[in-house]
Amino acid sequence: MKKLVLLPLLFLATQLMAQDGCSRFYPTEKGTSFEVTHYDKKNKVNAITAYTVGDATSDGVTYNTVVQNDKKEEIAKGSFGILCEDGGISIDFKSLFSAQMQEQYANMETSFSGTNIDLPNDLSVGQTLPDANMTMKVNMGGIGMNMTVNILNRKVEKREEITTPAGTFDCYVITYTNQFKMGMTKKFDGKQWIADGVGLVKHEDYNKKGKVLNSSMLTAFQK
Repeated sequence: MKKLVLLPLLFLATQLMAQDGCSRFYPTEKGTSFEVTHYDKKNKVNAITAYTVGDATSDGVTYNTVVQNDKKEEIAKGSFGILCEDGGISIDFKSLFSAQMQEQYANMETSFSGTNIDLPNDLSVGQTLPDANMTMKVNMGGIGMNMTVNILNRKVEKREEITTPAGTFDCYVITYTNQFKMGMTKKFDGKQWIADGVGLVKHEDYNKKGKVLNSSMLTAFQK
């Protein structure tokens, strides 16, 4: 009788350890939901992305997304995944497809390729992180167009406590250079704030003068 009880408990413990050990930062419990609000350079809401943790195994986690515009009208649905790797995770490069881009290309035929975003569990101030990229091919009625996003020079700058409508979080601040190619090439610097068990809490992109071009903030989180 004890064996019959212990085996399910051992299986459950293994699953929990696998999921908890997969990512120190991003939520992996199925059903967890959170909301990220996106703002323009004038700090006005231009989109809201709702995330829900879908399938979660020892190999990875799937996140389902619903994007709304500033009028809270649904403009896109999608999903992306994170893969569990030794000592961290690899985030699907399609997560670089921003809410604004999803709205702009919602009714067009698109395909993607790229390099995932690696995030180790043992972050430390001063640590450098691998680059990532995404290339999107768009078919506009027989006319092809390519767009590439490169995330370069990723580095853990510092730790910082910040408060959002979702709560107060102790975050690692990761700086990076965002390179955008579509005919012309544009570069701008950015920062991400990530917290244990929550993931992205805040992000800002800046122009050459250091002024905010756009930003995102965690505005709701529920397990």
